[in-house]
Amino acid sequence: MLLSDRVTGGAIATLGAAAFFYGSKLPPVPGQQVGPSAFPSLIGALLVLCGVLIVLGVGRHFEEVAEADLASHTAPEYLEPLPAWRSWLALLPPALVMFYALASEKLGFLPTAGIMVLTAALAFGAKPKLAVPLALIAPFVINLIFLKLLRVPLPGGLLPFPW
Repeated sequence: MLLSDRVTGGAIATLGAAAFFYGSKLPPVPGQQVGPSAFPSLIGALLVLCGVLIVLGVGRHFEEVAEADLASHTAPEYLEPLPAWRSWLALLPPALVMFYALASEKLGFLPTAGIMVLTAALAFGAKPKLAVPLALIAPFVINLIFLKLLRVPLPGGLLPFPW
């Protein structure tokens, strides 16, 4: 079953509005300019913007051009449907979040995030030549953002952040 862009965009905009509303209700932290409401409010506003753009059909022309270009360069026998196992990839992000919730305290953020990034990248089709460096670099960058900008320490575990 395919959902129309209006339904999907409306759902995304509604989710963004809820994130913005409930994020703005978080109490400020005394002495800090950026409080816990900043991140959910920003993400909520961006989700509302993306949802509205989807409802309005912005970018649809690019999809139609890309599909026509693909059809003109590809023989019909190569346009096979995706294998059945690929539909299960929708369950991977929630499974990775559950893995993080269960493993991050013992393993620490850096190894847990590295495993998550590597698993997601390989499952969604990245080549190992790209996935491995991404899995090694991304956790350090994310930890640095949380530690220095947001002042939120992430679990150290077996491999604590070096600075």
